[in-house]
Amino acid sequence: MRTKKYPSDTIREQFEIIKPLLEGARKKTKPRTVDLYEVWCAVLYLLRTGCQW
Repeated sequence: MRTKKYPSDTIREQFEIIKPLLEGARKKTKPRTVDLYEVWCAVLYLLRTGCQW
Protein backbone atom coordinates (compact mmCIF):
# COMPACT_ATOMS: atom_id res chain seq x y z
CA MET A 1 0.00 0.00 0.00
CA ARG A 2 1.28 3.44 -0.86
CA THR A 3 1.79 6.14 1.73
CA LYS A 4 1.30 9.27 -0.38
CA LYS A 5 -2.24 10.54 -0.85
CA TYR A 6 -3.30 12.36 -4.02
CA PRO A 7 -6.12 14.91 -4.44
CA SER A 8 -7.85 12.56 -6.89
CA ASP A 9 -8.12 9.72 -4.33
CA THR A 10 -11.52 8.76 -2.98
CA ILE A 11 -12.04 7.53 0.54
CA ARG A 12 -12.64 3.82 1.08
CA GLU A 13 -16.25 4.40 2.15
CA GLN A 14 -17.01 6.05 -1.20
CA PHE A 15 -15.21 3.26 -3.03
CA GLU A 16 -17.36 0.62 -1.30
CA ILE A 17 -20.37 2.06 -3.16
CA ILE A 18 -18.62 1.62 -6.53
CA LYS A 19 -16.93 -1.71 -5.78
CA PRO A 20 -19.94 -3.99 -6.51
CA LEU A 21 -20.21 -2.50 -10.00
CA LEU A 22 -16.55 -3.18 -10.70
CA GLU A 23 -16.69 -6.68 -9.23
CA GLY A 24 -19.78 -7.51 -11.30
CA ALA A 25 -17.96 -6.71 -14.54
CA ARG A 26 -15.10 -9.07 -13.72
CA LYS A 27 -14.91 -12.59 -15.06
CA LYS A 28 -14.33 -15.10 -12.29
CA THR A 29 -11.01 -16.63 -13.25
CA LYS A 30 -8.26 -16.46 -10.65
CA PRO A 31 -7.87 -14.52 -7.40
CA ARG A 32 -7.04 -10.85 -7.69
CA THR A 33 -3.40 -9.99 -6.97
CA VAL A 34 -3.76 -6.21 -6.74
CA ASP A 35 -5.94 -4.03 -4.56
CA LEU A 36 -8.90 -2.84 -6.64
CA TYR A 37 -9.03 0.39 -4.64
CA GLU A 38 -5.45 1.23 -5.68
CA VAL A 39 -6.28 0.58 -9.33
CA TRP A 40 -9.37 2.81 -9.04
CA CYS A 41 -7.32 5.63 -7.51
CA ALA A 42 -4.71 5.28 -10.27
CA VAL A 43 -7.37 5.60 -12.97
CA LEU A 44 -8.81 8.69 -11.26
CA TYR A 45 -5.32 10.19 -11.05
CA LEU A 46 -4.75 9.66 -14.78
CA LEU A 47 -8.13 11.18 -15.61
CA ARG A 48 -7.53 14.19 -13.39
CA THR A 49 -3.95 14.98 -14.39
CA GLY A 50 -4.03 13.93 -18.03
CA CYS A 51 -0.44 12.73 -17.66
CA GLN A 52 1.30 11.15 -20.62
CA TRP A 53 1.38 7.36 -20.83
